[in-house]
Amino acid sequence: MNIYIGNLDYDVTEADLSKTFGEFGTVSRSNVITDKFTGRSKGFGFVEMPNDSEANEAISNLNESEMNGRKIRVNEAKPREERPVSRSRY
Repeated sequence: MNIYIGNLDYDVTEADLSKTFGEFGTVSRSNVITDKFTGRSKGFGFVEMPNDSEANEAISNLNESEMNGRKIRVNEAKPREERPVSRSRY
């Protein structure tokens, strides 16, 4: 299951996410989304957990909990929406 984590402190790393979610089961991947120009965190990320029951336990235990002094939002990630292609007029 792919899990969305929002309202992350900008200093949270992928290793931090893996450690936190790893307390509930196996984490196959963690990803903090960063700005492609500055490299700075955008304040959200994703964790992939192959076992749905472990993932659901992590979601129910970590949603609205504190991580690095911020209350995080945790839920099952929704499929990414397709964005329209932007075409320049030049």
